[in-house]
Amino acid sequence: MAKKAMIEREKKRQRLVEKYAAKRAALKEIINDESKPMEERFRASLKLAELPRNSSATRLHNRCQLTGRPHAYYRKLKVSRIALRELGSNGQAPGMVKSSW
Repeated sequence: MAKKAMIEREKKRQRLVEKYAAKRAALKEIINDESKPMEERFRASLKLAELPRNSSATRLHNRCQLTGRPHAYYRKLKVSRIALRELGSNGQAPGMVKSSW
């Protein structure tokens, strides 16, 4: 059950990142614009800090879509090495031939 919770948490973070991406980009543009007054830049940084923490893209982590495992993740397949091995053993990964595992 904990595995599914981690997968759902990542999906929720992904939705938040997509939802707030434009707003975050606009605020960062104001913050980094040297021609704007310091007060306006400071207000923009405060507004950026008020946004949900999980709406930052740096909070996303690659996780296996089957097990929720964060390590040994194959980006192309979106699964971990352990899940890939299991799929290969069961003949569920197309083009993968079981060797002497």
